[in-house]
Amino acid sequence: MNSRTLAILAAFGASAIYGMNHTIAKGLMPVYIKPYGLILLRVVGAAILFWILSIWGPKERIEPKDRLRLLACAVFGMVINMLMFFKGLSLSTPINSSVIITLSPIIVFILSAILIGEKITLKRSLGILTGFAGALLLVLYGQEIRQDAPNIPLGNSLFLINATSYAIYLVLAKPLTAKYHAITLMKWLFLIAIFINLPITLGEFMEVQWRELPFEAIWKMAFVVIGTTFMTYLLNIYALKVLRASTIGAFIYLQPIIAIVFALMAGADTLSPLKLAAAAMVFSGVYLVSRRTAP
Repeated sequence: MNSRTLAILAAFGASAIYGMNHTIAKGLMPVYIKPYGLILLRVVGAAILFWILSIWGPKERIEPKDRLRLLACAVFGMVINMLMFFKGLSLSTPINSSVIITLSPIIVFILSAILIGEKITLKRSLGILTGFAGALLLVLYGQEIRQDAPNIPLGNSLFLINATSYAIYLVLAKPLTAKYHAITLMKWLFLIAIFINLPITLGEFMEVQWRELPFEAIWKMAFVVIGTTFMTYLLNIYALKVLRASTIGAFIYLQPIIAIVFALMAGADTLSPLKLAAAAMVFSGVYLVSRRTAP
């Protein structure tokens, strides 16, 4: 199996885990843990796992000229990205979150066009407009009355910020993946993220009644830390070594498919004509933006 095939499988595996995470993480909040408390658990758990793994990994030092970029990756990939996603998920629904974050490849393309001059065609411009129109449809009109989703429009707006932040992270991380091993990057990124997130997340983390948690909450927390954080970041950073950032971003459109099926099977969400229309618009936009143009 060649490296490109392995990279594609890694990107697919990460998307599958992310897809299930929308429902699993939603089931934790706010009954067992509030969103910001879950973020601190996530970054601390991931940092511990990556530093343990680094014992058998390469011994690399981050060059001084790369430290500012490393800090920026932590801010966009492990702070803003996570804060917006989990807070948004506590306010909205799993299907809404999985559809809106699909905008990341569109945002990656926009950033690539600005930073490295990637060509903007009429077809891609149409894709950008269609994708964002679908997201705005959910943000502006996707209101439902649900006890576990107290402010869907605000939650959906936070998902837009989440998607933008993740796209910036993908673009910023690409040069670092060419120089450093994935384990080296992840152990430092999550360690930095602990200290940046700590003032915002510590209060909710301390509210958790750890001794009273049922098994259902424990396995879901383990999935978020080990699966959604440790495995997905490792898989994505490996895939980035072989594939372009825009290609990795394109795999995100698999998340809504997996997330919708999983949410419906778990009884955690419902489909509506509005959600279907918005998803179709976002998928169409991603497809148009992600298609290669003829040379």
